[in-house]
Amino acid sequence: MRTEDLLAAIATGMWRWDHASERVTLDAEAARLLGLPAAPAELTQAAVRSRFHPVDFAEVMGIVQLAVAEQTLAESRLRIVDEHGRVQRIVRSRSRPRIVDGDLEMVGTLQEVPEPQPGTSAAHTPITGDWRRSREAFLLDAGRALAEARSTAEVLRVAAGLSMPGFMPDGLAVFGIDGDRLPVIGQHGYASSDERPFADMTLTADHPAAEVVRTGRASYLPTPEDYRRRYPATWPLAARFRRTSWAFLPLVNAGRTIGAWMAAFAQPVAFTPDERSVLTTVARMLAQALARAVMQEEQQELALGLQRSMMPTVQPDIPGMTVAARYVPTGGGLEVGGDWYDMIPLPSGRIALVIGDVQGHDVRAAGLMGQLRIALRAYASEGHHPDAVLSRASRFLAGINETELRGHGADQRFATCLYIEVDPATGLLDIARAGHPDPAIRMSDGTVLVRPTAGGLPLGIAPDTDYPTTRLVLEPGETMMVCTDGLIETGGHDLETGWERLRDVLEAWEADEDGESLERLADALVQAVHGPPSHHTTGPLVDRREDDIAVLLLRREGTGCGVGTGGPLTPQPVRRTVLSVAQAEPERIAEARRQVRDVLHDWADPDQVDSAVLMVSEMVTNVLLHTDGDALLVAEITGERGARRIRVDVADSSDELPHRRSPGELASSGRGLMLLELLAGAWGVDPRGDGKSTWFELYEAAAEAAGPLSSESESESAA
Repeated sequence: MRTEDLLAAIATGMWRWDHASERVTLDAEAARLLGLPAAPAELTQAAVRSRFHPVDFAEVMGIVQLAVAEQTLAESRLRIVDEHGRVQRIVRSRSRPRIVDGDLEMVGTLQEVPEPQPGTSAAHTPITGDWRRSREAFLLDAGRALAEARSTAEVLRVAAGLSMPGFMPDGLAVFGIDGDRLPVIGQHGYASSDERPFADMTLTADHPAAEVVRTGRASYLPTPEDYRRRYPATWPLAARFRRTSWAFLPLVNAGRTIGAWMAAFAQPVAFTPDERSVLTTVARMLAQALARAVMQEEQQELALGLQRSMMPTVQPDIPGMTVAARYVPTGGGLEVGGDWYDMIPLPSGRIALVIGDVQGHDVRAAGLMGQLRIALRAYASEGHHPDAVLSRASRFLAGINETELRGHGADQRFATCLYIEVDPATGLLDIARAGHPDPAIRMSDGTVLVRPTAGGLPLGIAPDTDYPTTRLVLEPGETMMVCTDGLIETGGHDLETGWERLRDVLEAWEADEDGESLERLADALVQAVHGPPSHHTTGPLVDRREDDIAVLLLRREGTGCGVGTGGPLTPQPVRRTVLSVAQAEPERIAEARRQVRDVLHDWADPDQVDSAVLMVSEMVTNVLLHTDGDALLVAEITGERGARRIRVDVADSSDELPHRRSPGELASSGRGLMLLELLAGAWGVDPRGDGKSTWFELYEAAAEAAGPLSSESESESAA
């Protein structure tokens, strides 16, 4: 016996429902169970749906969605009704719903359920809830779905997918208002070319949508005759789509009509009071969702325009240098804040790089940022030095604060800023800092150091603040990163743990000679903070509020290969750090120790690292105690890894040479030269024209050759 005959013998039919093509395929038995002629058929979704009791179908769709999520069978009972809504029979549906290329597809069976015997419990058990309960459930689901829609396109997509209880439109259109015209904002169930006849429709047109907008009253057209009689001029346009019922409703938000919504039906709809109530409620929710989506899109466009106008494009054609920049807003509100960066050509031929952060994440912060950025550009273009540029900018912001505080009662805002004047020919950097994080330098061998710079108060706090200048040199092959604190501290990190996270990204980056390399590094830094990996590197301050991010990268290209007798030679990279410790800044001795430890981060012998840190601390302290000048620390590593040399020079302006002392057991000083003799591989004092330089050297190869036993003995001797 054939499978079809066997299924027919047990009153079971087979069907396939394809939402992509909106067609349903039935075998002969399935067609009979639906009250159609007992022959294989292919019908539209609307035609098949009209055979199901509306309450049952609304609940079945919820069962189908659950089966899709759980990847199980969808099983339910449905009442089959005739053209007049009378129940003919009850069938059991079992199907396997699945998503194919983004569209729902169901394959299953229909089996007739025998009528229950009078007096049994099954005879008194309702199959589903009544119409009112189903309608309320539908409106709750529709309201939730429309409330979550974020854009106009998403609102229209949600509206097209609503399964109304008892009747389902297979054609939707939303008309907006643009002056005296009614453009089609979006549609479903029509081809894109079908919009052309309505492209130039005006408010005075003889069309249901135009009348609805003019009067603010809904228009229901249950039959084609009603449409033809009431709107003869536009009936030929609607007739070709072969719909049988139409509903046109005004979209009203906050008492103002913002458009019209059309729902067209392939099956006749009488538009009973219950059906009109559902359509009216959906139209209200749709109007609110559209108004909310339009407002969000306008705000986003405003934010993007404001961001584009305030964030300049960096110049890619600086001779011998490459620049890359990124700005990432927090994502809240208008998505604008007080972070900014800028790149300013100077009259001297140099380039000024500026990065800053105005306090706050609101429109006022963005406005102050724009004003401050323009002021900095003006001062820099006049040719002022970095310290003078920041001093003038601080007075400018303090003046704005005073004016707004007096006129509007607004709170005082300050801004951090880092201003760097770059000489592309020599790599010379003159840096002035106003409460901003220090720059980080990635050396040519991959070592990353945070370069401490002198600084003053944030801009706008004290009008007459001084901003001392620090001079650094960006060597060939080195890359400088400056950023706002959002890049460092986002994700609950503090300055220390945040720098460690960024250090890993910078050290893992491999530079090459194309400009895209630096762009990839900029993306990697942002990804480390905002991407999936950032969720696994949460810092200790888990309650920290997220912040805007601005980052600016400057790379000085390598000098290429030298030529010797043996052919092309690649110069060995030099690792160097320079630090000035003033008499009034003894706290920077700790920074000197940290700089030396960072320079020696991959040194072979940890004991030598400790020795170098101890000697540097002693040498810098001696300068501050025994002279009247500042200490200049220069630490430089040269050579191949495993056979490197570090030389540390501490220079001062005093001509008096150090001399050996014989301190007692309880003396608190006088052991500096003894430490150098015990711990250094070589050391000395070199007189200079303007003072002297005390130096020492350590050799990596000597430590490896001595081995752990010798290192231990040396440490004991030093102790």
